[in-house]
Amino acid sequence: MLLCRGSALSRTVARLGRRSHPGDGLLHRTLSFSSSRCRCLSSGEVRAESGSAPALYRDTVLLPRSEFPMKLTGQKLLEREVQTQQDCGFADLYSWQRERKAKKEFCLHDGPPYANGDPHVGHALNKILKDIRNRFEMLRGRQIHFLPGWDCHGLPIELKALGELGTSGLSPLQIRQKAREFAQGAIARQKAAFQRWGLMADWDQCYYTYDGAYEAAELKVFQEMHSKGLIYQDYKPVFWSPSSRTALAEAELEYNPEHVSRAIYATFPLSTLPPGMAPDGLEGGVSVLVWTTQPWTIPANQAVCYMPNAQYSVVNRADNSQLLLVATERTASVAALLGTELETVGTFTGSQLGGGICTHPTIPDKLVPLLPANHVTMAKGTGLVHTAPAHGMEDYSVASHFKLSVECIVDEDGKFTQLAGPELQNLPVMKEGTDRVISMLEDAGALVKEEQCVHSYPYDWRTKQPVVIRPSKQWFINTASLKDKAKEALQKVRVLPESARGSLLSMLDRRTYWCISRQRSWGVPIPVFYHRETGEALINKHIVSHIATLFKEKGSDCWWQLPIETLLPDNVLKKSDAGPVTDYVRGEDVLDIWFDSGASWAAVLEESDTRADAYVEGKDQIGGWFQSSLLTSVAVRNKAPYKSLMVHGFAVSEKGEKMSKSLGNVVDPDVVINGGKEPSTPAYGADVLRWWVAESNIFSEVQIGPSALNSARDSIGKLRNTLKFLLGNLQGFDPRTQAVDPKQMHYIDQYMLHQLREYSIKVTDAYSEYDAGRAIRVLQAFINRELSSFYFSIIKDRLYCDPEDSLGRRSCQTVLEEILDGVTRSISPILPHLAEEVYLHAPGHDEGETLFRSGWIKSSSVWRRPGLEEAVEGACAIRDSFLSSIPGKNAAQYDLTIAIEPGLLFELMESLQEEASSTSSQLAELMTVARVTLTCALPRDLPPDALLSHGTFLINLEGGVIREDSAYSIAAVPTAAARCPRCRRYTAESADCLCPRCQPIVSQAH
Repeated sequence: MLLCRGSALSRTVARLGRRSHPGDGLLHRTLSFSSSRCRCLSSGEVRAESGSAPALYRDTVLLPRSEFPMKLTGQKLLEREVQTQQDCGFADLYSWQRERKAKKEFCLHDGPPYANGDPHVGHALNKILKDIRNRFEMLRGRQIHFLPGWDCHGLPIELKALGELGTSGLSPLQIRQKAREFAQGAIARQKAAFQRWGLMADWDQCYYTYDGAYEAAELKVFQEMHSKGLIYQDYKPVFWSPSSRTALAEAELEYNPEHVSRAIYATFPLSTLPPGMAPDGLEGGVSVLVWTTQPWTIPANQAVCYMPNAQYSVVNRADNSQLLLVATERTASVAALLGTELETVGTFTGSQLGGGICTHPTIPDKLVPLLPANHVTMAKGTGLVHTAPAHGMEDYSVASHFKLSVECIVDEDGKFTQLAGPELQNLPVMKEGTDRVISMLEDAGALVKEEQCVHSYPYDWRTKQPVVIRPSKQWFINTASLKDKAKEALQKVRVLPESARGSLLSMLDRRTYWCISRQRSWGVPIPVFYHRETGEALINKHIVSHIATLFKEKGSDCWWQLPIETLLPDNVLKKSDAGPVTDYVRGEDVLDIWFDSGASWAAVLEESDTRADAYVEGKDQIGGWFQSSLLTSVAVRNKAPYKSLMVHGFAVSEKGEKMSKSLGNVVDPDVVINGGKEPSTPAYGADVLRWWVAESNIFSEVQIGPSALNSARDSIGKLRNTLKFLLGNLQGFDPRTQAVDPKQMHYIDQYMLHQLREYSIKVTDAYSEYDAGRAIRVLQAFINRELSSFYFSIIKDRLYCDPEDSLGRRSCQTVLEEILDGVTRSISPILPHLAEEVYLHAPGHDEGETLFRSGWIKSSSVWRRPGLEEAVEGACAIRDSFLSSIPGKNAAQYDLTIAIEPGLLFELMESLQEEASSTSSQLAELMTVARVTLTCALPRDLPPDALLSHGTFLINLEGGVIREDSAYSIAAVPTAAARCPRCRRYTAESADCLCPRCQPIVSQAH
């Protein structure tokens, strides 16, 4: 029965107002109870479905009807998704939302994927995460700024484009043409996949790092940084890839933890003892013992370094009386390694070693000093470090401080040069060269021990081959001078997860300079000219600005196509105070691709001072795009290019393994969507792929495989079942004309609107935190607990058996339509195809209207009814007690007597049932029983088969200002009434007689 303003609940509200604060009412306060949500019945426990009723009544029962399919699989599923994209204007959605008026913009700057292959699940993880956020923000009314982009330059593309041909005999322009064609093919394949996944973007307006306008914007960043002295040319050690014949930055390295080196212990005889080392007992000569994992660097040695504040000992080998200088702390380890006792002859502090001079073991006429250095550690080796300034970063720092020679003995192919001597010239340093150096040490009597050392070693991330450190003349960014500003800017950035901030900061700390020049053809040329005679670089703002203009008009191919007179015209030479153009040649290096992509903020974001709302990329970008973007933006604009960073994990196999063709565990997103040749690879469709992304714990490694995909498919199947139930019960209902005002609804319907509002708040918060997984969990909890197990089981009788236009049924349908709309909108960022499919079947929409053009969940503050929530929750608590007293039995076959002491709880229940006894009250509907009798005390003449249960219910109002702990008792007695042949409730006088509710409905129908 419908309760209105004159009900007992209103009187309860008024009385509570007098007991607390004038004007306050129960429905406007929050109360908390000790009871949890009641255990709810399955439909089988309530009654059998009406479909088995006699044909005489079947046509009068309003069963669900909908053309919405409960299940879609195989080709039908794929066709439906593609058709939905076409019918609902997926391709035009981005342009539409850019043209509409919006108060706020949301800018998610797309980190460019590499244009060197087919789309993979890593792309799917990243792009779908971005699309979920973009669609959510767009639905909330924001204007989305999202330009998909591609990183098009670099060696991987060049290598794949040229294949077996290599660069032999090809001009730079020929190499560039082949690389561009390869990149364009990869972009086309990736773009088609991204569209099939349902990503919202204008696919005709993308950015490409090989585009002339982009390159011009990049050069403007370069110019700004060069003008500030942040970009400079220098000769210093860099990571060098012999397999690629180019310098590499830290971000282009992969560290192989299983690399095996031939580590050696070798001696450097002390030709001049340090002044602080007394000669007593050292007449036999002392040798400094060093350890290195890179024996090939020994010929380049310029010094041996020690730790100034450590202790060192001269020890006597028991097996051959050789005197060795080692760190005191390492003596025991060295003795164990050599398999002999070491007797200490003398002990000194590191500072006492200054002034000592050694003889080079393989170059007898070369003397090398003992020098203090901060990078010496006691973790391994001997505490004395062989130092080759040309082939080590720390070694170079020592050389810079002490003015040591930095001679490179390795060429671009990783082979010894003439400077290494005739025995070593042209030998690959990592192979035959290492063998020869070890042999030379052994011949000189300087090799003490050789061992296999398994350790982490840098490899070229493209060729998967080890790199070397060698000096060369390169262009660098002075990141050390930017580090503090970058850290300060980063403090203003929100990082998800917060734990990633530490990695970002430590990466900045480790990077003192950034090598940005590459010795390749496929990239943005560094706009520098060199004097033919002196080799001096000519570069300034006039030159860079002129070249940027040319690139914008013609693209960077013009660097090779145009005559140097056009690249370096007279007016630019005059401004540069330079000589004639014939004195100069153009540079041949290109910019590091991390500088390419790191300058994307300047090319893509609409205004020079704009910061993107978010950058969303994998954790590998902590040392890559996140950092290069931060450094370039801080250098030019003194601020980060992003307001927030979201760092996600990698996609891995279901066993947690990195995907590899050799392991056979690669998951192809195209096969996920369209199916494979094997029965074990069905067609899941795009929405399953999107659900997998959303449901995963994206802040760790994200596993994908049959189990994860099947789980995603099953979850969507259950969701479709719920949506079909909602759609089926809205058949013939038009919310525009038949909706019931919330004030006139049944209380349980009002309660569900309250719950729907709470759900919408939770799911909105989850999306706002980039936590689509939490949004899914909130959705599933709402469907399972609030809908399927509770509301749906209670309202079926009213939906199916009440008069079609009755207020009670329309009240219920109004709520179902709001639930359908809210749930559909809440899943739409994750499942756009399903959401639009549901929207096409849902009532109340005009022809051609689509969900994504109609906004986010439309919950109303009017729906918030905390006092009403307590009334329903109180009834649920009593219902729990009753159901637990009849395990496995049908609640519909019982009459229920509820006895509550006079007080607030009684008045709450009285508001749900004004009569003392009723078969049709809202309380009876909630209890799903034949009849409910509400009284202050149980009758004394209860039948012997009555099932008794008791409980208490605590009402805690306003944080304890008003507390009422009410006891209640329940008596459940098998009903004497018969089952109605139409509605199957036990409310009829006899088995062949309709109940009072059904009689007029059937009479009117016939």
